[in-house]
Amino acid sequence: MRAAWVLLPALAALSAYYVYLPLPGTLSDPWKLMLLDATFRAVQQTCHLIHYLRLSHHLIVLNYLICTFDKLKSVSSEDINITDAVFDGVEVRVFEPPAKGDERLKRSVVYIHGGGWALASARTSLYNNLCRIMAESLNAVVVSVEYRLVPEVCFPEQFHDALRATKHFLQPDVLAEYSVDPNRIAISGDSAGGNLAAAVCQQLSQDEHLTIRPKLQALIYPVLQAFDFNTPSYQQNMNMPVLPRYVMISYWIDYFNANYDLARSLLINNHTALDVGQAHSFRGRLNWTSLLPSSFKKDYKPVIQTTGEAEIVQQIPALLDVRAVPLLAENETLRLQPKTYVLTCENDVLRDDGVMYAKRLENAGVEVTLDHFQDCFHGCMIFTIWPTDFSAGVQTRNSYIKWLDENL
Repeated sequence: MRAAWVLLPALAALSAYYVYLPLPGTLSDPWKLMLLDATFRAVQQTCHLIHYLRLSHHLIVLNYLICTFDKLKSVSSEDINITDAVFDGVEVRVFEPPAKGDERLKRSVVYIHGGGWALASARTSLYNNLCRIMAESLNAVVVSVEYRLVPEVCFPEQFHDALRATKHFLQPDVLAEYSVDPNRIAISGDSAGGNLAAAVCQQLSQDEHLTIRPKLQALIYPVLQAFDFNTPSYQQNMNMPVLPRYVMISYWIDYFNANYDLARSLLINNHTALDVGQAHSFRGRLNWTSLLPSSFKKDYKPVIQTTGEAEIVQQIPALLDVRAVPLLAENETLRLQPKTYVLTCENDVLRDDGVMYAKRLENAGVEVTLDHFQDCFHGCMIFTIWPTDFSAGVQTRNSYIKWLDENL
């Protein structure tokens, strides 16, 4: 009995130590976020152990656990017709609201889910719920793209999947089949899905054979560059749930099917040092000292190595490929982009990716809405279902849908 009285407080203290993280006072639902992050970390550590034992790839195990847990939750969709289809070899899930009165054509959103190009699915309840609510709130046809994931495939296959599915949907006969107005289509995505949405939108804008293009793009805390892992937001939020800096770098390494031994060099920007000639022409396109407002720059200093490792870019040329890093696109390409919405969160390593892209688009003459949330964190918009329901999720989702409703 005495041992139990000693062991229980010790376990409680150990659990509290594992769960607790010092978080900004402005962050909404901090304890709930700590619990969510602790759960993620515990699951990820288990998956990495399985990977280390060579039983399976850690991302396959992690995705399996996510989907297994997700099956415990069901979301009603009585008013929305949900069907699965294949667009040019790519699986999609289509959400169609019922026809209203004499209405002939509906607006539409092509949505690309996040998850580090490796996790989640258009079919999970988190994204199923988001797309259903979008379809209901906007009275729009929502096409959710089920692109293939890492490690089954790596870059550029995710990009190709998203591009093929979107181009297929933009065909006049397909739009007619779903009663969609060809002049009222948006492309959107969150996190890695925001990366794919931006890259696809850039590609579509340069396709001379395309007769129908998106009217809008809406990017939710998008990941847009792997050039600089020491922007102010990367420095400020390096240990922030749900996406610490080392995890984002790991996602990039997995996306490019690269070696984890490069993580340390990427972390300190050795791949874009001053002596790396391949990076020189891109440097001005990602100069955060001029692209970010002072409220974001604060007192942070650029991390620019004088001497680095040119062989990293030689091994992974995709680090400077605009299909993977849309923020590095030329101004001529940016001028062709449609009216744009960018949602960013203060407590997110990717904050500055979105802010810099918004500024570059604005400088190129594109009409841009930057919707910044001071009290929110990366990934929050999909966390609206118990037990991972956050006020930040509802807040950002409502603001995003409101913008689409007013502009689409």
